[in-house]
Amino acid sequence: MILKKILLTWGTGYIGSHTALEFIEKWYEIVIIDNLYNSDISVLKNIEKITWVLPKFYEIDLKDKQNLEKVFKENKFDTVVHFAWLKAVWESCEKPFLYYENNIIWSLNLFELMLKYSVKNIIFSSSATVYDSTAWKAPFFENNITWKTTNPYGTTKLVIENILRDLSNHK
Repeated sequence: MILKKILLTWGTGYIGSHTALEFIEKWYEIVIIDNLYNSDISVLKNIEKITWVLPKFYEIDLKDKQNLEKVFKENKFDTVVHFAWLKAVWESCEKPFLYYENNIIWSLNLFELMLKYSVKNIIFSSSATVYDSTAWKAPFFENNITWKTTNPYGTTKLVIENILRDLSNHK
């Protein structure tokens, strides 16, 4: 018995594939989208070997809004688990515009389609880099200040947190 259908962005990465395993073992239906930028399609076979379930997979980039919308048209999702990020702090400092464009545009495209197709649940993977490390020391708590990031990667995470806050308050 399948309980819910979950869209998992970058589900062939390390964290995404382990998350897929956990959801499948709890009888959720998983649909994975990934551009395979930093992962491999063979991960799907490994998921199948462990769970006896081969998740539905779409090889697309979240910047490709037209193909992303096809995924939403073909599936009725209950929840989105969003792991699609460029994530190297050092690289974000060298290539900040790459990070701003990818991380923010990927997310905006996803959120817009979630609204269009009435998907109201999201699990968003943020980062400790959103906290002001000059004001707080680890461990961080969700009520700590999140306004002063130290790198472009952290800034993209903070921007997306603020967008999600706005969407939850006004949609």
